[in-house]
Amino acid sequence: MKLLIIEDEQALRENITNYFNGDGNICESCSCLTDAINKLSNYNYDCVLLDIGLPDGDGFAVLDYLKAQMKNEAVIIISARNSLDDKLKGLNIGADDYLTKPFHLAELKARVVAVYRRKTFNSNNKLLFNEISINLLGRTVEVNKAPVNLTRKEYDMLLYFIANKGKVISKNAIAEHLWGDEMDMHDNFDFIYTHIKNLRKKLLDVNANDYLKSIYGIGYKFNAE
Repeated sequence: MKLLIIEDEQALRENITNYFNGDGNICESCSCLTDAINKLSNYNYDCVLLDIGLPDGDGFAVLDYLKAQMKNEAVIIISARNSLDDKLKGLNIGADDYLTKPFHLAELKARVVAVYRRKTFNSNNKLLFNEISINLLGRTVEVNKAPVNLTRKEYDMLLYFIANKGKVISKNAIAEHLWGDEMDMHDNFDFIYTHIKNLRKKLLDVNANDYLKSIYGIGYKFNAE
């Protein structure tokens, strides 16, 4: 998953980032409303962790922005404000969950995973696409019940393609989603081709259909047929 952590408390922000990075997620972060809106205007995320008490404005403005721009990021509010009014306001204007500080990082992770599954895969723990079976909790992949040993990036790439099956996805979108800010360190997108080539080979080696197609000059498409 690709997450945006909007939290002005540095220690908590870094703890959340390190915790989710440890599971192979891509985490970007900011500490104020201005930077949050800027990131959301330029990039897409699977989930936003939102503190509503920001130094330069009310975090609820992030929810208003996402709604106005018709963006579909999942949002979990993380806040020390635990009044019923705040919780109802957040949920009513678009938040998917509300977690009161202090909290255990394991609980936050469970809620992020639940929200992501609900919004992307209809709450299922297992994603099935023809002969491909993905265990979302165990992060394992099988093709016709034969296990496929994927790297973290290959797994995330396969999940991203299946979630967007039938759509043409640009190389830039793939890089942004799977590498986040790291993509700025690369001069070109050759590294994406290498990962896709390896993923395709591993799937074909266990007799999966050849779903990955290169769209010349644009990017790639995971055929839905």
